[in-house]
Amino acid sequence: MVDTATKRQIPLLPLRGLLVFPAMVLHLDVGRAKSVQALEQVMEHDHQILLATQKEISIDEPTKEDIYTVGTIAKVKSLLKLPNGTVRIHVEGLKRARIEQFVDEGDFLQVEALLLEDEDSQMTPQLEATMRNLLKMFEQYTKVSKKISADTLTIVKDMTDPSQFADVIGANLPLKLAQKQELLDTTSVEKRMMTLIDILNNEQEVLGLEKKIGQRVKKSMEKTQKEYYLREQMKAIQKELGDKEGRTGEVASLRERIEKAEMPPSVEEKALKELDRYEKMPPNSAESSVLRNYLDWLVQLPWTTETEDQLDVIRAEEILNEDHYGLEKVKERVLEYLAVQQLTRELKGPILCLAGPPGVGKTSLARSIARSLNRHFVRISLGGVRDEAEIRGHRRTYVGAMPGRIIQGMKKAGSINPVFLLDEIDKMANDFRGDPSAALLEVLDPEQNNSFSDHYIEEPYDLSKVMFVTTANNINTIPGPLLDRMEIIPIAGYTEVEKIQIAKNYLLPKQKKDHGLSKGMLQVKDTALQKIVRYYTREAGVRSLERQLASACRKAAKIIVSGEKKRVILTERVVEDMLGKPRFRYGLAEVEDQVGAATGLAYTTAGGDTLSIEVSISPGKGKLTLTGKLGDVMKESAQAAFSYIRSRSEELEIDPGFNENSDIHIHVPEGATPKDGPSAGITMATALISALTGRPVKKEVGMTGEMTLRGRVLPIGGLKEKSMSAHRAGLKTIIIPKDNEKDLEEVPESVRADLEYILVSHLDEVLPHALGEKQ
Repeated sequence: MVDTATKRQIPLLPLRGLLVFPAMVLHLDVGRAKSVQALEQVMEHDHQILLATQKEISIDEPTKEDIYTVGTIAKVKSLLKLPNGTVRIHVEGLKRARIEQFVDEGDFLQVEALLLEDEDSQMTPQLEATMRNLLKMFEQYTKVSKKISADTLTIVKDMTDPSQFADVIGANLPLKLAQKQELLDTTSVEKRMMTLIDILNNEQEVLGLEKKIGQRVKKSMEKTQKEYYLREQMKAIQKELGDKEGRTGEVASLRERIEKAEMPPSVEEKALKELDRYEKMPPNSAESSVLRNYLDWLVQLPWTTETEDQLDVIRAEEILNEDHYGLEKVKERVLEYLAVQQLTRELKGPILCLAGPPGVGKTSLARSIARSLNRHFVRISLGGVRDEAEIRGHRRTYVGAMPGRIIQGMKKAGSINPVFLLDEIDKMANDFRGDPSAALLEVLDPEQNNSFSDHYIEEPYDLSKVMFVTTANNINTIPGPLLDRMEIIPIAGYTEVEKIQIAKNYLLPKQKKDHGLSKGMLQVKDTALQKIVRYYTREAGVRSLERQLASACRKAAKIIVSGEKKRVILTERVVEDMLGKPRFRYGLAEVEDQVGAATGLAYTTAGGDTLSIEVSISPGKGKLTLTGKLGDVMKESAQAAFSYIRSRSEELEIDPGFNENSDIHIHVPEGATPKDGPSAGITMATALISALTGRPVKKEVGMTGEMTLRGRVLPIGGLKEKSMSAHRAGLKTIIIPKDNEKDLEEVPESVRADLEYILVSHLDEVLPHALGEKQ
């Protein structure tokens, strides 16, 4: 009997031009010294030796590379020494074994061998059918071929063990050594039988052809036809056999993955039920592939996998400061969340909305939040999404159905508590396919998202531990119910001082690294950075600034590579040589006081900006013309200012009949750009009064605020952005509504120090500060 241990050390006997199968009994003559020594060793112990075939017959001293790895453990029943020095042995094959490693190569070869068990030795209906088919073909072959005796056929017919049955047939067929070795390597009994069926089929065709040629039969099978027939038959058999084995193994693998996925009990029950349906389905049915995809999604989703938060406020603050300059309010909110988490460890994930113009670092800030929390980060862009199925997924009845972006993002994250960035949430749209913003209401509601329902998954999924971060350029386009679920954190933009620091500490080192410039190759002076910020960019963020720095790095790289210089120093004087002529004029304030021209402050999606409003008076019949591509709100502001001036003409020392004998033209330059908003009322009124009275508007004064027909000044939004635009334009005084006094603390200290704020509640308070004396 063979040792029951899985591995064992055993002497090795290499065979030349011969292969021994299990259950095969034969005599061998052995003459090589090491082989004889190995036999003497086994005769002193358990009489067992490993018989493995050499790849090349001509080699006398084979090494481990010259011997096939799979052989047969055999029992040496007898040993007889012949007069010529050789040894004749009588052996019986017992078991397949694979050589794992060579242990000793001294007097004889010894190896560590792994015993190989048959994969499917138990009799099954499929195995029995294959066995009968093989026996039938073997009988037919023995009738045609004279190489196999009738006794051998009788022995084969009496066998009941499938493995032994296949091995005996393989041993008696006139096969090449490589073919026999392939059969020995195969541990699947069914696969071994199918290989033998193919071989017998081929042999029968060859014998039939020989017979037909000998009898000079008219119809002969061409070689190509024969090969085609054999290949097609082999493919059909392999496909049928492979599909069955593949489906069984596939179902077992899926069942194991479902059990390991740690799904909620209801979801696991549904998954196992669907798996049972899948197992019973025909492999080629359309629903089978749909169901397989569904099961794959269920097992790949994270149901309980959770990363551990690093609730270290000091470390988180260091990471946020390392990645971003400024943005104190956002950082403070993230640190507050961390602090509460450290105390409670049960706080639901907040929904933060980072609102601000492009290029201020909203997306990268979300990535830094994830790093500070030690959470996975996943981002999806909602720009242009107009189909509700993008959020909630498609129903499985549709062709090509798949889960929505939320579930796809969770699969990508691989944990149930990632930082999930919903980028450009203000750019979603809706049409006949549904409203995706309405679908997001459930996602972003902390009271509901613990059981988010995706149309494809059909089972509740817990999103309550996810920290959702959204970004928007303009919150005015976000539907009210969706906006109500988010905590808005405005990011207004950067001051000139902040931009220079960001360029110096973040953007420039990154661009130098990207362009292969070492620290000493390019040096940029602070004055050069200031000039680039002032005259080559006009933005709230730093995206355009980064492009300009990239351009400077490319120019420097060219200079260094061409050999002109080994080191480039970018100073204020050489900026124009590197980047060309300035693209913007720093300081948009008027050069001198102007009659009928007032400077307003506007809030746009790109941050704050200054807005010049011009009024022209000409003889006419009281016609009011508005140009500059104004929106309805600004047109109404102009009408309100016009009506107010008519009602107060005497107090303002204006001809009461101006509306009958003069045409008034109000124009806002840059007519190709649409303009609208509820904060241009006092600016239009001031420009109108200046034009009608001849009093100039002071060049250093900017203003913002809406007004009523009675002259009351109403509060506005975006004071921080407007203040920064005024500072950038070189204005010195800003007139703002008194109700906006509370918003002054949001304005950066460096901007507030350079500006004088005048708080007004009525237009009468505006005019003394805005208008000069009549010239």
